[in-house]
Amino acid sequence: MLFPLSASTGFRTTGIALVAGIGALGLASRIAIPMVPVPITGQTLVVTLIGALYGPRLGMFTVVAWLIAAALGLPLLAEGASGIARFTGATGGYLIAFPFAAGLVGYLARHGHCARSGPAFAVMLAGNAVCLAIGTVWLAGQKGAGIAIQAGLLPFVPGAIIKSALAALIASRLIRP
Repeated sequence: MLFPLSASTGFRTTGIALVAGIGALGLASRIAIPMVPVPITGQTLVVTLIGALYGPRLGMFTVVAWLIAAALGLPLLAEGASGIARFTGATGGYLIAFPFAAGLVGYLARHGHCARSGPAFAVMLAGNAVCLAIGTVWLAGQKGAGIAIQAGLLPFVPGAIIKSALAALIASRLIRP
């Protein structure tokens, strides 16, 4: 990890990592393909990278801080959206899943599974799967299982594969065995 949260990590380094992660997530949110009921964004690419590069605790904390800032009104979500309504609507499950995805990827990266591109791809795919699983279940509760699968899962699978491959390539270049 580039910024593992530990007793030896300085407050300044952790703060810089936190702000950089929130900024990167905000920028990734602007990369969006509008779809109904949930847009395709660059968020999962950055969520998984934050997990891999920061480790499970700082990764989860960074993602949670980004979500809190967005819930409080900063335009950090897809297409510059913000507010608590995004957390209770169709996108809520995906947003809630992000810290768990970062934590899982961070945990697996901390145990050496992101130092090479092959295992890193599997780790990033697992992080994306967490987002898709929780998001789809949430969406099914709101719109029904059929719509959730047709509009909230299947259109996202190709992007999840591509984003996982890209995140694996980046992480495996930055993380040393």
